[in-house]
Formats: sequence, structure tokens, C-alpha cells
Amino acid sequence: MREILGRRRRLLSRRGDGGPDLISAALTYATEWQWPVLPGVAADPEGRSGCSCPDPECTVPGAHPFDPGLLAATADGRMVRWWWANRPAAPIILATGGNAPCAVSLPALPAARALAALDRTGMRLGPVVASPARWSILVKPYSLEQLGELLYAKDFVPGSLRFHGEGGYLALPPSECGAGPVRWERAPLPGSSSPWVPDVEAVVDAVVDALTRTGVNAPEM
Repeated sequence: MREILGRRRRLLSRRGDGGPDLISAALTYATEWQWPVLPGVAADPEGRSGCSCPDPECTVPGAHPFDPGLLAATADGRMVRWWWANRPAAPIILATGGNAPCAVSLPALPAARALAALDRTGMRLGPVVASPARWSILVKPYSLEQLGELLYAKDFVPGSLRFHGEGGYLALPPSECGAGPVRWERAPLPGSSSPWVPDVEAVVDAVVDALTRTGVNAPEM
């Protein structure tokens, strides 16, 4: 699941320093995969708070929507092209849920250990988005009711897990955010259709089990 070939590898995997890489990636997500995206707020160029939004205590600097808001997310290639033509360095923000994947995220170090444990079991995973602070495993869309039932059935759920469902968002590669570059830890396989992603139940079960067996219970970040 790591390999992504040819032109798509170049345009989805390079760092988000503006220019054609970001706009090409955004157009791939929107027009080929039908994932609704929008430009995020930029990281603070002076590095004071890490984010150029008005909130001095922003918890996801440079990695969230601001203007336009999340409801503006679209798969319309013309709108996407216009946005990034005017804001070529803007992070790419995915509106999770609906026709797009959702995600389960956890801090980077326990995420790396959990993925290694899952690899040893032979579990199939889809794309994994990584930033210096957190890794996010993309999953099929789920409802709040479905997630609530899943978590209620667990004896223990690490507090470090976060869930990006309907009404949520996630920065996609090759964005550059306040915490650093966003990249693929597990890149989507090449192809014109939307990448395969697993069910949320399988991911939560496997991640909780892997974190428990590896003795990892990282504090929330």
C-alpha cells in the first residue's frame, strides 16, 4: 500500500511549498476521487502562533478551514483551480464524511508502533496521512450513532484517539501546516477511482488492540 507511481506520485507526495504540486494534488482529490476539498488557513509566516487565523491559541495551526468555511468544500474542479490559482500555498483541507473518507487519528509515535503491529497481523489498511504530530488512518464514512455504539462496546479506548467524521476535516498531502509538512505514510494506490479504505470498526478494533499489546497509552495531543 506504500507505492504510488509516475506523475501522481510526484504531485501527491512533494512538500506543500506552493505552485503546481498543491493545485495538482487538490484537483486529483476533487475531480478524480470526488473528495470535497477547500483551501485551509495558511500557517503564520512570522511563526508567532503557528497559524494566521485570529485565534492566538489555535490547536491545529495552518491545518483548518477559515475563509471560506468548511461548508464551501467541493469536488468542482473549476472552483478548486480558482482557489489554488489565487492561494497557491494554501493547505488542502478534506471535508470528511459524506462521499469522502473519515479518519481515525492518534499521536505519531504510538501510531507508528500500532501500524507496525497491524502489519505483523497482516491487516489490510488504506491510505495513512502523517504529520509530525499525528497520523490519520482513512476509513469508510460512518455516522455518530455508529461510532458511539462502537466506542460504548469497548472496555477501554485510549484518550489519544481522535475521530474525523461527518462535519470534520483533515489536512491532506502535500500541505505545509503549522506543525510541519503533511505527507503519505501509506500512499494510495494509483488509479482513477477513489482509493479503497477499511471500515471504522476494523480500524478501531485493531488500533486499540495494538496499542494495548504494545503497552502504548499516549496522552492526548
